[in-house]
Amino acid sequence: MAETTHTTEDLTRLKSLAEFRYQMRKFLSFSEMASERVGIGAQQYQLMQVIAAMPEGQKASITYLAERMILRHNSTVELVDRAERTGLVRREHDEKDLRRSLVRLTKEGETVLWRLVAEHLGELAPRAEALIEALRVLQDHTAAGEGVASS
Repeated sequence: MAETTHTTEDLTRLKSLAEFRYQMRKFLSFSEMASERVGIGAQQYQLMQVIAAMPEGQKASITYLAERMILRHNSTVELVDRAERTGLVRREHDEKDLRRSLVRLTKEGETVLWRLVAEHLGELAPRAEALIEALRVLQDHTAAGEGVASS
C-alpha cells in the first residue's frame, strides 16, 4: 500500500480541526457531568432543551424531537419514556391526530432545565473565546476553499 503524503497546510488544517473538536468535547464533557449531578442523563437535558426551545405556539412531537436530537424514532420514544418516568416530561395526545404524542415539560422538568441552563451558560463564558477562536480558524480554512490533499 502506498504511503500518503500531506502538505504542511494539510497538517495545519488537521490540527485546527482537532483543536475545535477538543474545545467542543470539553464543553460536552462538562455538560454530561452537570446533568449527572442533578440526576439525569445528558440526553434528557438535551431533550428538555429541544422541548423548551420549540417555536411559539408549537408542541414537540416525537418526530420533531428525533429530528432535532438526531436520533432514531424508537430511540426518542425510549428517551421520552425515561424522562417521563423521572417526572421531567409528560405526554399528551395530539387532539388533531390521536395517533401522535406531544411532549411537554413538567414543572419539575422546567426547574431542572433552567438550573442546568444557568450552569451551562456560566461554564461556557470562560470557554467561549477558545471555542470561538477554534471555529474562526476552521472558518478561515473553509472560506479559503482549502481541502486536504489526497493521494
